[in-house]
Amino acid sequence: MTDEIKRSVTIAGHRTSISLERPFWDALKELACSEKTSVNDLVRRIDAARGGRGTLSAAVRLYVLDGMRKRGGGNCTT
Repeated sequence: MTDEIKRSVTIAGHRTSISLERPFWDALKELACSEKTSVNDLVRRIDAARGGRGTLSAAVRLYVLDGMRKRGGGNCTT
């Protein structure tokens, strides 16, 4: 896997950093664009939805995975 990239976001008036691999950052940008919002606002929504469970980075990765699955429309089942 690629090296993690650390970026800062503002949540509830506080700066925090998130470390994600480049493919996750790229997919997060795509999802934010398709939802007509900024990456920062999307991360805020993801943070609010996780309800304090797990890490923010993990919540973002799961959100991206879910978003890409919904967009992919693959017919394969496992």
